[in-house]
Amino acid sequence: MVIKRATIQDPKTISRIHAYSCKSAYKGMLPQQYLDELPDDFWVNAFKGWIEADTVTVLLIYDQESAVGCIAYGKSRDKKLPGWGEIVSIYLLPEYFGKGYGHKLLQAALDDLKIAGYNNVYLWVLENNETAKKFYERNGFTFNNDKYSFEIMKEPFEDMRYVFSFNSAQI
Repeated sequence: MVIKRATIQDPKTISRIHAYSCKSAYKGMLPQQYLDELPDDFWVNAFKGWIEADTVTVLLIYDQESAVGCIAYGKSRDKKLPGWGEIVSIYLLPEYFGKGYGHKLLQAALDDLKIAGYNNVYLWVLENNETAKKFYERNGFTFNNDKYSFEIMKEPFEDMRYVFSFNSAQI
């Protein structure tokens, strides 16, 4: 298990990990047609722009020579929480779920955010994603009652904001 900072050469790999992870992790939670039609390169341009502009940091975790997961994080994009850090996304290839890779990525990002001077961090979790909610709760995050509503293929969904404070964390 090796963690490396992503470079401008990595957006295709990052996007592929996102797509494979979403298709597995969100099965039964998001519309199947949406998941079936989700292209591997869906996030390439977003990550290319973020990495070029240095607005989001992305870490990749490797098993041998293959990238098997990634986490994206940085300064809060929510104007209501200035001075906060944000975990934008964390995804693993499905065969690496539950093997400690996600914990290692999350810990590396939190360490980085703490060094950067953030006292608080947030992320969004799909309301019906019980596995993800338990993962974040085990890692010190708590739901703060904020929700965000959105639609996918005209179906309503809600994300829940989970928060983490270095002041109360045992890391």
